[in-house]
Amino acid sequence: MDTRQAASEPPTLIHRPENYFVRLDLAQLFAAPQPLEVELGAGDGSFLIAWAGAHPKHNFLGVERLLGRLRKIDRKGRRAGFTHLRALRIEASYFVEWMLPPGSVAALHIYFPDPWPKRKHRAHRLINPHFTEVAAQALCSGGKVYLRTDDLDYHRQMTEVFGADARFRAAVTPAELRTVVTDFERDFNARGVETRYAAYEKTAGVTA
Repeated sequence: MDTRQAASEPPTLIHRPENYFVRLDLAQLFAAPQPLEVELGAGDGSFLIAWAGAHPKHNFLGVERLLGRLRKIDRKGRRAGFTHLRALRIEASYFVEWMLPPGSVAALHIYFPDPWPKRKHRAHRLINPHFTEVAAQALCSGGKVYLRTDDLDYHRQMTEVFGADARFRAAVTPAELRTVVTDFERDFNARGVETRYAAYEKTAGVTA
């Protein structure tokens, strides 16, 4: 590789914490103190890159377990010249509960998480009663959770657990947000599979 070319490339957007047992210092991750949006299970970054490009006055953090997908997000984000985007390789529920500073997130985006369709495997689902607790901890007052799935049973579970938590009230997924799709969603829609939406707002004045 030409070292001059390598030196001119923007630094990686993949954040590798020195310690996974302390909460992130967002001031070290982002140059500007802007509202933070987090996508859990960011895939190849199709949604994250498009949404971040449309909202330069927000900071974005994409969480993904698979390194190959994380590298795609990194390449796309650097190619776009983003400085308000970072990516992190970690398990989503642990990240929300133990690494996000309390009250730091304006929006959580969770699109097409693994539905674990077999009844004996449903305990592995990300969205469960405990998740509403950690989401309430991470979100700022008035912060939103945006959910999408193609699985009817999982959609029912999502709405039941958030609907039963007094710290949240039902919200609407904005039309602008619905137009920005994920890689999985694009494939599902091409096959005629319906996207099921849900959204919730952390109630102002209610603490986690």
